Amino acid sequence: MGNSNWEYYSLGDLTENFDSFRVPIKETNRKKGQYPYYGASGIIDMVDGYLFDGEYLLVAEDGENLKSRKTPIAFMASGKFWVNNHAHIIRGNEKADTRFLMYFLGQADISGFLTGSTLPKLTQDNLNRIPVLLPPLPEQRAIAGILGALDDKIELNRRMNRTLESIARAVFRQWFVESEEVGSWKVGKFGEISEIRRDSINPGLFPDEIFNHYSIPAYDETRFPAHESGNQIKSNKFIISDRCVLISKLNPEIQRIWLPLTLEGRSICSTEFLVNVPKGCFTPEFLYGLFYSQSFQDRFVSMTTGTSGSHQRVKAEYVLDMEVELPPENLVAAYTEMVKPMLKKVQQNILESRTLASLRDSLLPKLMRGEVRVRG
Repeated sequence: MGNSNWEYYSLGDLTENFDSFRVPIKETNRKKGQYPYYGASGIIDMVDGYLFDGEYLLVAEDGENLKSRKTPIAFMASGKFWVNNHAHIIRGNEKADTRFLMYFLGQADISGFLTGSTLPKLTQDNLNRIPVLLPPLPEQRAIAGILGALDDKIELNRRMNRTLESIARAVFRQWFVESEEVGSWKVGKFGEISEIRRDSINPGLFPDEIFNHYSIPAYDETRFPAHESGNQIKSNKFIISDRCVLISKLNPEIQRIWLPLTLEGRSICSTEFLVNVPKGCFTPEFLYGLFYSQSFQDRFVSMTTGTSGSHQRVKAEYVLDMEVELPPENLVAAYTEMVKPMLKKVQQNILESRTLASLRDSLLPKLMRGEVRVRG
């Protein structure tokens, strides 16, 4: 079954455009509120008013992301919201399903429609000129439904993880920070509850091996390690130990705390991470809660060295010498027993979402070209 009943259109022939209703608000003039304020790459603030009410498609108008595609260039906005002048706002007309157009733009090559040598820009005229191979409307909706179901499950997992992690951190705060007993606990050094491993490897000596690479960019972009061959990795890395927790020593005001996943193959991390392995009765779950606590974060940041604002670091020996409260063993065990299933579920959800995203990304171009057909 081919796609003989599909037709080419220009995007402008398939959409209503609402760019004229956009209003930017300077950061100094924004009043905090309950409504999302969107820019080229998503929500950038919450404000006290809205311009739109309904379901619309936002498409980046400018920015480096139009070329790098690190985040989606087209995304849905629903309900009441505000939009600045860095995102086009469109909606499918009687010929096109809006969510289908979002998925189409997500995989379309738009490089020929961008202008600007330093800052890429997608003008409204060029946006309207993008060619779209369009199936009949019922099939559009069926395609959007399949891809949307995968995205909905990924979003559900993300929300569940946020809730589970919030609970785990709240329990840590109640038991180990706000408890009246805290003041009676022995005070010791961080080095008594954790060691910092520095076992290293040169991945370049294993050029064909695929490593799970826990890097700073991977954390910032996806919170999932990159799968890279040894010949792609140009410097020594730390070996990730069993039961470890990673915390970034680079620019520590940006919290980067990682519980490594159980994955096939060897796992390594950037030397910008401290590889913490708990000692004695202490556990990865306890370290995870401790690292996220405000008191630890404040002390961690206070140990920063370096004059460059973009390359400040915390030395491992300073962390090992940090004073910490040493709670009783039975309390650590009880906390671990309560929190461990939550954090395990978080990791299961991360792995499931990764699988779902891979399925979506493999299906997307095939559905858009009509290579895989669905009934409307």
